Amino acid sequence: MDVESSRQQGPKGDSNSMAAASEVFVDWRGRPCEPRKHGGMKAAVFVLGIQAFEIMAIAAVGNNLITYVFNEMHFPLSKSANIVTNFIGTVFLLSLLGGFLSDSYLGSFWTMLIFGFVELSGFILLAVQAHLPQLRPPACNMMAAASSSAGQCEEVGGVKAGIFFAALYLVALGSGCLKPNIIAHGADQFRRRGGDDGKRLSSYFNAAYFSFCVGEMVALTLLVWVQTRSGMDVGFGVSVGAMGIGLVSLVSGVFFYRNKPPQGSICTPIAKVFFAAVTERKQVCPASTSTVQPFTSTCAREIPLNTPSIHRINKFRFLDKACVKAQDGGSNKESAWGLCTAAEVEQVKVLLCVVPIFACTIIFNTILAQLQTFSVQQGSAMDTRLAGSFHVPPASLQAIPYIMLIALVPAYEAAFVPSVRRLTGVSTGITPLQRIGVGLFTVTFSMVAAALVETRRRHTSVSGDGRVLSICWIAPQFLVFGLSEMFTAVGLIEFFYKQSLSGMQAFLTSMTYCSYSFGFYLSSVLVSLVNTVTSRNGGDGWLSNNDLDKDRLDLFYWLLAGLSILNFFNFLFWSRWYTNSVETVQVAGVGADGGEEQD
Repeated sequence: MDVESSRQQGPKGDSNSMAAASEVFVDWRGRPCEPRKHGGMKAAVFVLGIQAFEIMAIAAVGNNLITYVFNEMHFPLSKSANIVTNFIGTVFLLSLLGGFLSDSYLGSFWTMLIFGFVELSGFILLAVQAHLPQLRPPACNMMAAASSSAGQCEEVGGVKAGIFFAALYLVALGSGCLKPNIIAHGADQFRRRGGDDGKRLSSYFNAAYFSFCVGEMVALTLLVWVQTRSGMDVGFGVSVGAMGIGLVSLVSGVFFYRNKPPQGSICTPIAKVFFAAVTERKQVCPASTSTVQPFTSTCAREIPLNTPSIHRINKFRFLDKACVKAQDGGSNKESAWGLCTAAEVEQVKVLLCVVPIFACTIIFNTILAQLQTFSVQQGSAMDTRLAGSFHVPPASLQAIPYIMLIALVPAYEAAFVPSVRRLTGVSTGITPLQRIGVGLFTVTFSMVAAALVETRRRHTSVSGDGRVLSICWIAPQFLVFGLSEMFTAVGLIEFFYKQSLSGMQAFLTSMTYCSYSFGFYLSSVLVSLVNTVTSRNGGDGWLSNNDLDKDRLDLFYWLLAGLSILNFFNFLFWSRWYTNSVETVQVAGVGADGGEEQD
């Protein structure tokens, strides 16, 4: 039987200070797992398969979507950019729904299977609309229409627009509910006891990111090339095939998976803590969190822990009253909602503490939104010839960082981590918070490079001498962002996963993707706000035209660079605040060989 447990005992003979927290994994038939048959990399590889093919399918759509929306659906450029960022933002926001359904009711495997087919249906509908001319507006050259007075292209509307948005948001619903469960289900295949198990779990997160990079690279090179040469209908059709292969990979590993049964609504323990804290508000709060017993036999219920360590938070002390027994001298039994375990209270406090860390990654993902929208259009306005008659599809520029990362991620795992481990003593080289910080600092230079290149591109284009800047100049902004994403994205996933209780891994992981969502929504707000503010005096806004030579995209990039560096210093403040707020206590008898770093 595959059971992960942690037990803490007080002084000998003190039965009230003893409790156990165990986590049981089952196979596909609901029977307890056997460590030799289930889990490990032999199971995780099937999860890595669906991750690679699913990201391949949606990246081929999302990263070239602005071209399709602008050229085929005839939305204005700024509106096209907002449609793309709203779509991608919705994908990541819906990850909260996927995490909630998985942890509470369905489990990771069934959530992935159900919503995988939802995503597949969206791809099919997109392919059908792109293939049938009667489901799209009449063909028209948007760039030519913008530069002439002959009239504007007909924007898609009515039933045709309804079909487009229905297909788009079926993809968003499916992909959003898949993403956190792919990460959580893969990580669940590894035991979490600290020491070598902690290293293997961290290595899995790097492997998952490597799989993500492979999927992105194939999508942004081969699949975008297919879309450019053979049409978007064929490109969407290839996404259908990729998603189908991913679902086959998921189902193929069913006999090897360790499945964590859903444990009921994850909202209930959180609500209990706040309810109990309010009802017990007149109780005397302990002078120190060390006087609060982590587990007691009189607690409301025992909950399984994700790691053999207990977090104690020295902030939000008012919540400690939720686990203090009434001292009124009465003999009435505490109600089910009147007393919580200290572990439940500490988990809620951890959730509150990670919110500022979560917020600090939103600007990072706002910058990502620019690379998937305006930077693609920026590349379209440059000389796309690479050699002879070979032209680089502008959307394929986003493959640059992933080509680099396919080499860097294994090097990070094989060389950087062991070298830094000897200096820091941290099993993963640097802690997740340090990894996030490196990425948030580095990403600023992506926008600096983008602003400098756009300034030169615009100057060259409007000079009137017929010269067009080569598309190769745009590569640095993608390379720098790719390097920063390797640190921030993996660090954030690892950070959130390690803070969670065993029944909340998918939900906590979904907070990572929720950060992407808010970043893309913020991008839409910034574009609209910048246009409003910069056009107050009757002139054109920075981003109000469909012609980049008339827009001031360079100034917009400088604005983002400034926001990014301010965000980095904000992160330094909150990460220090978080580190000083959390005390990690080892549970006696469990993981004595070393625990996992929580920050």
